[in-house]
Amino acid sequence: MQALDRKLLRDIVHLRGQAIAIAMIVACGIASLVTMMSAYQSLELSQMAYYDRYRFADVFVQLKRAPESLAERIGEIPGVRQVQTRVVRDVILDIPNLPEPATGRLVSIPDRPTLMLNDLFLRRGRYVEPGRSDEVMVSEAFAEANEFDIGDRVGAIVNGRWEELRIVGIALSPEYVYEIRGTDLLPDNRRFGVMWMGHEALSTAFDMDGAFNDVSLALLPGADRADVIFRLDKLLDRFGGLGAYGREDQISNRFVTDEIVSLWATAVVMPTLFLAIAAFLLNLVLARLIATQRDQIAVLKAFGYDNTSVGAHYLKLVLAIVLVGAALGTGLGLWMGSGLTRYYTNFFHFPLLRYEAGRELILSAIAVSAGAAIFGAFTAVRQAVSLPPAEAMRPEQPAQFRPTLVERLGLQRWFSPASRIILRNLERRPLQAFFSITGIAFAVAILVIGRYFIDVTDLLVDVQFRSIQREDITLAFNEALPGSARYDLTHLPGIMQVEPFRAVPARLRHDHYSHRSGLTGLEPTGNLRRLLDRDLNEVPLPPDGVVMSKKLAEMLHVTIGDTLTVEVLEGERPIRTMPVVGTVDDLLGVAAYVDINALNRLMREGPSISGAYLRADLTQSDRLFAQVKRTPAIASVALRETGIARFQETVAQSMRVFTIVLVVFACIIAFGVAYNTARIALSERSRELATLRIIGFTKEEVAFILLGEQAVLTVTAIPFGFGLGIGGSALMSLAYNTELYRLPLTIGRSTYGFSVIVIAIAAIASGWFVRRQLDRVDLVAVLKTRE
Repeated sequence: MQALDRKLLRDIVHLRGQAIAIAMIVACGIASLVTMMSAYQSLELSQMAYYDRYRFADVFVQLKRAPESLAERIGEIPGVRQVQTRVVRDVILDIPNLPEPATGRLVSIPDRPTLMLNDLFLRRGRYVEPGRSDEVMVSEAFAEANEFDIGDRVGAIVNGRWEELRIVGIALSPEYVYEIRGTDLLPDNRRFGVMWMGHEALSTAFDMDGAFNDVSLALLPGADRADVIFRLDKLLDRFGGLGAYGREDQISNRFVTDEIVSLWATAVVMPTLFLAIAAFLLNLVLARLIATQRDQIAVLKAFGYDNTSVGAHYLKLVLAIVLVGAALGTGLGLWMGSGLTRYYTNFFHFPLLRYEAGRELILSAIAVSAGAAIFGAFTAVRQAVSLPPAEAMRPEQPAQFRPTLVERLGLQRWFSPASRIILRNLERRPLQAFFSITGIAFAVAILVIGRYFIDVTDLLVDVQFRSIQREDITLAFNEALPGSARYDLTHLPGIMQVEPFRAVPARLRHDHYSHRSGLTGLEPTGNLRRLLDRDLNEVPLPPDGVVMSKKLAEMLHVTIGDTLTVEVLEGERPIRTMPVVGTVDDLLGVAAYVDINALNRLMREGPSISGAYLRADLTQSDRLFAQVKRTPAIASVALRETGIARFQETVAQSMRVFTIVLVVFACIIAFGVAYNTARIALSERSRELATLRIIGFTKEEVAFILLGEQAVLTVTAIPFGFGLGIGGSALMSLAYNTELYRLPLTIGRSTYGFSVIVIAIAAIASGWFVRRQLDRVDLVAVLKTRE
């Protein structure tokens, strides 16, 4: 073994505590990089392979009813490669052991297996047989949530008739990787599922022989999607087309793609933060080591070692520490990435979601960590190689001492001698103090950001599900019913209040901006579904004009007072201009609201309703749900408390795991920064502290001087960390400001208290380790003059 390599081993042993702390921070960065990137790659590859193999469509459109002969004309649109026409209807289901009614989406498929768009992967069972009108295949998530097996039967109201459907297969479709209704945010596989039925059986059941109400298109490579959608809408206008949309707006694909994008963003931000802190600590440690080894560097050069050899020696020290951290982080990242990928199977349903962590990812992680280490150590290494032997053999120039700010202000009498020593040292080394404060502040910021997600989900539940949506039950009808139907609802068991609504699909336009959304007509005096602004003040609904989600107003670039063009996509398809009279700060989805009477006038219809919000005595829910299950006019039922429970069960659980990981990482950062700063201070000031012991200072007073300085740095860092945490949370709020949901900036007092407690514990733990080392200092050895 060469002499420099033996010196390298001695240095690592001497710096083992600091090296372990830095290696753990590097491990956090690499673990977060490998975790997020491997999950990102796994989801992306699974999505691309599934879409390609099972022919996920490029364009989708729903309509009222069109003859099958129209499919040929659709196929003649330039750029269209394949056309798939279907019948799709939602029905009420009676699930065993489920008191409330569930919703099933019946989707027609060819009577015999053939290559089709949105093809099915048959997990088990068999395909439906021609002529068997009661046979269905069900989605795997729905089957698992309700413990269905092949041969089980499910009651359903099919076009007003009670039927029992027999499950013959369990399948998956690329159209329902994320299986939700269009109005939901989270999947509820217990109460909503997809069922595939033979085309002849389904079309006959709903009087759709020779007709369809749903179309999917595959396009040729290079086709102009916008032109295809324009031509398709024009062709389907008179058949009740509800506006075509591309794959990017398909609800399942949008959720999956958004999650993949967010994984990539997290894989960039979090590792950058951890590795930046590791680079900063490496610079501090290496700079101090070189300062204490000036004479050794001089001797090495005097014996013929050139600058390259000396620089390589110190780079080896850095790389040895970082590669240990990279190895730990890679192993931890692979384990966490595998767990995260498995977690996604609770929401995303692929035939095979295989965990992918290729050699390129691992090599990239090691290269990134090594690059960060070399970057952080560059200045210190350059200092080492630039020292001439003669200069290096001389001791460092003593620091210049000046009165501190406290002393210049005449406040020194208020401080003990030990406190004045602390203040002098901090003022003498402002840059080192700044870096230490910055490192601890980043740890505080990570804790604030982690807890922000818990705070904002609590707020979202409180605002959206308790302040805005105050109804117990939401009923939706198969089609619009006369306004008198509201009185029929009052006779259902346990119903105490009924507020009807009218919903129509529409395209909203302003200048060259447009959005396919809809209009929801509400009763202006209703209080079950409220319109609220940012301060939770109620926004009045005027007799004329549109009140819309603030996010929708941003998307359409409209402000209050602007005129909006409304193109209704059902009925007589009227086109009207309406003023924007207000905005609301809802947090889920986007919507445009009008007075229900104004919407009825716009549609040129009498009083009509699409459903109702209900306040109910849930002690009578069994009788209520039993009757709803037998009511043909009702298409779907949603319970507010079920939505809250599902939201908290899924989101809160993931937030808890996320917060625990961030707390662990933040503790490692706080401990690493505080320990390294204190350990460096002990190395730099060992002669000074030993001298204080000799002249009469006790161990406790000397420890107070050393650790009190770290306490001042920690206390100073906390408010800066709060500021960084608020800024980071604000960035997260902007990142999650999407059409699907918005996360407002809200941080509770408990988050600040939690962050302070965690950082205090980490600082106390690091102080305890340093205090043990301080107590073992050999005063005689430290005070010996270096020759």
